[in-house]
Amino acid sequence: MRDSWQKFTEEAETFFLAVILGDLQGRKARTIRSLLLVLSHVFAGIVKLRRLFYSLRLFRDSTLGVQVIAVGNLTVGGTGKTPVVEKFARTLQDAGRKVAILSRGYRSRPKPFTERLVDKLLLRDDTTPPRIVSDGYSLLLDSESAGDEPHMLASNLRDVVVLVDKDRVKAGRYAVEKYGCDTLLLDDGFQYWRLAGRRTDVVLIDCQQPFGNGHLLPRGTLREPPSHLVRAHVIFLTKSDGKTEALRERIRGINPRADIIECIHHPLYFEDVFTGERHGLDLLAGRKVASLTGIAQPESFESKLVELGAEIVLARRFADHHRFTQQEVLDAVNRGKKRRADMLLTTQKDAVRFPKLDRRDLPVYFMRVEIKIIAGAEGFDEAVRRICFR
Repeated sequence: MRDSWQKFTEEAETFFLAVILGDLQGRKARTIRSLLLVLSHVFAGIVKLRRLFYSLRLFRDSTLGVQVIAVGNLTVGGTGKTPVVEKFARTLQDAGRKVAILSRGYRSRPKPFTERLVDKLLLRDDTTPPRIVSDGYSLLLDSESAGDEPHMLASNLRDVVVLVDKDRVKAGRYAVEKYGCDTLLLDDGFQYWRLAGRRTDVVLIDCQQPFGNGHLLPRGTLREPPSHLVRAHVIFLTKSDGKTEALRERIRGINPRADIIECIHHPLYFEDVFTGERHGLDLLAGRKVASLTGIAQPESFESKLVELGAEIVLARRFADHHRFTQQEVLDAVNRGKKRRADMLLTTQKDAVRFPKLDRRDLPVYFMRVEIKIIAGAEGFDEAVRRICFR
């Protein structure tokens, strides 16, 4: 039942993305795009109205007396947000802050439906504690319970508290009271306005697709209009090729005050998904490889493999956040072997969703990456200083 539902939702997501981005043509696709455009105008009105209500204090926000850093996007998916959250968390922790990462836990395992339904019907406040992915010492939940990104962050940052809850005011209060945290990092938090106070808003923009196709959801991939960049204090241009003059000029026209930082996703090493054995980046030089991914933009990952000297003989792509079955991984291994691949490669985000394999005829590695700032490092340092000493 669950596999059937996953298959249905992924097929629907793939179809609508193809329609939205114009990959599908014809009368049916044009009709759907027209309907989605009407809905996107409705969505734009709701976004602006919601923001107005917060400005007028008709919707109340909360303050917890600590620093809040909200890291997010204008568009849905694919900007490389998790490594930026990790960089902020590591830098702030090293600077002496007690950091907690608060995540909504996208596609994590929720409370049972019956419990959620009863809570709604009885108008009960949710008093369930947030899910503790890491208490700052140990990794406590798997990726299915925690969600991909929280599990990955907790794996890479063993000394940082990572909590998952849709209500991040509640999660933040728990982090402050239970763990003594003085700095809260909101993963995917630019649109989360309920938690205010001493807040720094960090927005990521993918240089390859800065504002999607220019339309808001559901006709496009924008969550907010580009004009809302005016709220940002720091703007990261991810996947930069160094040719960002036009994009910078457009951003400066909207927000002349924000620090603009350019970065790339820099590979560190390859790690065996099952044994933890690590290899340097020269592992791929002159090797044939198979690629298996379930991320928003697999092209970026695959192009990085080619840059490192690999020849991709098989590239299997699934929908973003796809939870792999043992058979799917084995099929990729077997097809790769038939094409004389030396190894199967994936991303760290995908690796946390891999099942255990009883046997494997090819080694399976994930590529560990981090953010490398190539321009505007002083802006990042200044942002950290403001947070630490404000």
